Amino acid sequence: MNCSFQCCADAFPSVSPPLCVCRAAQYACTLLGYTFQKSGASPDLVAKIKQLEAHMSLGRKLFRLGSSADALEAAKRGVHLSDSVLRLCITVAHLNRAMYFACDNVLWAGKAGLVRKLDQDKWSQRSFRYYLFALIMNLSRDVYELSLLMEREPRGPKGSSVSSSPVSESREAASGSGLGLPALPQRLRAQLLLLATVLRCNPPLLLDLLKNTCDLFIPLDRLGLYRTNPGFVGACGLASSLLSILTITYPWLKLKP
Repeated sequence: MNCSFQCCADAFPSVSPPLCVCRAAQYACTLLGYTFQKSGASPDLVAKIKQLEAHMSLGRKLFRLGSSADALEAAKRGVHLSDSVLRLCITVAHLNRAMYFACDNVLWAGKAGLVRKLDQDKWSQRSFRYYLFALIMNLSRDVYELSLLMEREPRGPKGSSVSSSPVSESREAASGSGLGLPALPQRLRAQLLLLATVLRCNPPLLLDLLKNTCDLFIPLDRLGLYRTNPGFVGACGLASSLLSILTITYPWLKLKP
């Protein structure tokens, strides 16, 4: 398989490194606070970590002032994409990100004391709904690009896989039994191998898929759609933040368009 990937004009707004570092620190505090609390640490220590987490959250909201305009500009660029599915997913995702950032700005104004008598729970739930839908569109885009790459995978004669000879089938069956997968149908094993090959040869798509999957659990938990615990949310947020920092450090790992 050709392990190259297409680089197009970036349709996503750039993420500032301070914001990613602040986000990673916030979710690291969430994870540490939960871990210390479960291990019976001093209540004062847990309270200090939670206070630090609150400061990090407020700092992130400050860094995100004006991000709605960036998301709207990215949505405008997404409208001009030639692929209709990518155009829909990217444009709708950025529009929802713009609304999410707008709600986040209102929350910041309320926490900073600029807006009095603000129903913060209501605005927080509203912002996480926009965030959730943006992530769903991002994941839909990832799945669509993954399906395209799998369809483009070179195949042997008559549409069969190149490795579908009797000898290779017996080898795959033997290796599959070693992996504990003897009961899987041959077609399913072939699809799983193809999926692994495509993801291995397309690191930007793999990282974006992992990042969006990790982020998905955050709004699901905050909206009460899939309850986990602060430790799991902190681990997911920290993992996605580190992946974002990785794409900033190595720009070729960022999924485009």
